[in-house]
Amino acid sequence: MSTPLAVQLYSLRDAMAQDFEGTIRRVAEIGYAGVETAGFPGTTPAAARKLFDELGLKIASCHGPAPVGDTRSQALDLAAALGVGRYVLPFSDPSLYTSLDGIRRVAEHLNACAAEMQAHGVRFAYHNHWFEYTLVEGKPAMEHLLPLLTPDIEFELDLYWIKVGGQDPAAMIAKLGERVPMLHVKDGPATTREAGQFAVGDGVMGYPALLANHNAGWLVVELDQCDTDMFTAVTRSFSFLTSTGIAHGRR
Repeated sequence: MSTPLAVQLYSLRDAMAQDFEGTIRRVAEIGYAGVETAGFPGTTPAAARKLFDELGLKIASCHGPAPVGDTRSQALDLAAALGVGRYVLPFSDPSLYTSLDGIRRVAEHLNACAAEMQAHGVRFAYHNHWFEYTLVEGKPAMEHLLPLLTPDIEFELDLYWIKVGGQDPAAMIAKLGERVPMLHVKDGPATTREAGQFAVGDGVMGYPALLANHNAGWLVVELDQCDTDMFTAVTRSFSFLTSTGIAHGRR
């Protein structure tokens, strides 16, 4: 059975900065089942939610600041305005993943974020990049991190970045199992973080085989940047993933 397909709106940040509503309407016209939010240029989360509802776009989750410290209120207000059941922290300081002490600090931070969100009835997930999979004392930093995290922390695995980090994305899907409610899919050469990205299906990732076994409730197309027009790439990604039966749009 295929998985519903969303687009991470960070991919379309330039278009949204020019015309937020027009950009979201184009996403709906492509056929995506949902969106994952990451900023609201020229509008508000509450107004964006109304637009998503009007167009039949579900909010798969939202990316936002840490729900602790100075950004606690901002994060909690964002989750409440969107009415999401899952909140994703999209980034942490790469320099912390170069030592065991830094990794322990990451774990403390993520555990505190999860506790805060869960106290407000929202699940908490972390989105990886490549640096969580670089080697620290002989094994990937993520392998040091996992035992330090509370088991209710979920992961939005970015499969392309795992491969760029030199690790096996299929192995991470299998390892984390039910803790992976969402998968980020992008494509490209998967060599370095600077290498240009492509529409899903146009690179080396081999998604039909890679996504043969997973438990995620959403697949999310995310292109940090692209060597082609972004809307063209987002459309090609949708066509590839739906035509192969990997995912589906609005039904």
